[in-house]
Amino acid sequence: MNKARFLLWLPPPAIATLVAGLMWLLPERYGFWPGWLAALPLLAGISLMLLAARELNRADTTLLPFTPERASSLVTTGVFAYSRNPIYLGDALLLLAWALWLQSWPALAGPVLFVAYMNRVQIAAEERALALRFGKAYTDYCNRVRRWL
Repeated sequence: MNKARFLLWLPPPAIATLVAGLMWLLPERYGFWPGWLAALPLLAGISLMLLAARELNRADTTLLPFTPERASSLVTTGVFAYSRNPIYLGDALLLLAWALWLQSWPALAGPVLFVAYMNRVQIAAEERALALRFGKAYTDYCNRVRRWL
């Protein structure tokens, strides 16, 4: 199995953790902003993820991102009425919080890298599977609600 194919099989939390580790390895710490500023995206990210998990649980559908074909219903309520990917948005906010906590300008590239990877690999695959599963209802949802915000 080649390295690129292996990365395709990593679950999104593993990708976020990998990006966070890479951010930690960046050597420069500047301290241009107070560390407590990280609390804002941290709380927002955790809140989004919990609200999204609650909506998926209420709909009795899968929370697992690598099995979108097993989705039993299309969830468009709650935070899903504003973002098609609130859990991934929460991950990106957690990475932003981490960059702010690290007080590193280069670390701010971490959330951008995560979003780019998720758009190209994970979300693209999920969208194809959900479009096949839910057809016009999913297409209409995509036309109404943005991918991230």
